[in-house]
Amino acid sequence: MSYSFSDQTTLSQELESLLRKLHSQVGNAITDDKYILFGAGSTQLLNAAVHALSHLNSSFPASAVASIPYYALYQMQTEFFDSADCSFQGDPARWKNATNTTGDIIEFVTAPNNPNGQLNEAILHGPNVKTIHDRAYYWPHFTGIPSPADEDLTIFTISKLTGHAGSRFGWAFIRNEEVYQRMNTFLQLNTMGVSRDTQLRAMKLLKVIIEDGGREIFEFGYKTMTKRWDRLRKTLSMSNRFSLQKVAPENCTYFQKVREPTPAYAWVKCEREEDKNCIEILNAAKILGRGGSVFHDDDRYARLSLIRSDDDFDMLISRLESLVSKEDGAKIM
Repeated sequence: MSYSFSDQTTLSQELESLLRKLHSQVGNAITDDKYILFGAGSTQLLNAAVHALSHLNSSFPASAVASIPYYALYQMQTEFFDSADCSFQGDPARWKNATNTTGDIIEFVTAPNNPNGQLNEAILHGPNVKTIHDRAYYWPHFTGIPSPADEDLTIFTISKLTGHAGSRFGWAFIRNEEVYQRMNTFLQLNTMGVSRDTQLRAMKLLKVIIEDGGREIFEFGYKTMTKRWDRLRKTLSMSNRFSLQKVAPENCTYFQKVREPTPAYAWVKCEREEDKNCIEILNAAKILGRGGSVFHDDDRYARLSLIRSDDDFDMLISRLESLVSKEDGAKIM
């Protein structure tokens, strides 16, 4: 098995065609007149995008930013690789009215957001602003699809589409040819492209999905997530100690209705003044999650995953119910 296909590229043309067809069926991205690249999950593509956008039109180092709370990997990758061309600078709000910036600004925009499920939009605009749109969760089982994404650089991953996170497959749609070429060079020098075995696995998965336009997987996913969110809301509605994030309903062009959101994660807040570290309180009740500081937010918040197995979710609800029942003044379940 060679590194490349017969056309001397490392991208399967059949897989590319399937991905474009899937997005057309779902209506969550416009892929016409855009280049496509494959990566080892969205992780590698995010790093390639930062490399490509850094120093694109400026002789000064770029600044990467992301709205709080944000996915920790944005900062971790930027700082770990320690490029002279880019540094992580935190929340974009501090740059909104800045007039003396010298280098480009690269804003990560995550929609739906990890950890709180909000459909974030770009904060910064202008000729020196470059945007990376992370659309990992922009599928009908996690959010309404109000309109197809049509951005200059958009990244998706199969881990949140089908749950095959360990297969390590993601893809990016890129409008600008120079950015595409720079990202492609990064990927080729980094791993010589995505494993052909991984591409074959992704291709087989996508063939099954598009047979019915994704109806089976998305209806199953939406139904499952709706039931989980209903149980979680009911459990935490009895609590005076914990609150759950509020995400507005969205019109979904895929399901053709206004629907309640079903994010992948619960963004829980400890409301008591003395509860300064929410994840420690949850851990003491044998509930696993990630503290708010992981997402550069207050530790009064904690992220709980709702996309694990049924047994794991049932155990989560059971332990939350037990924790809530011990509250003074808690409502009776």
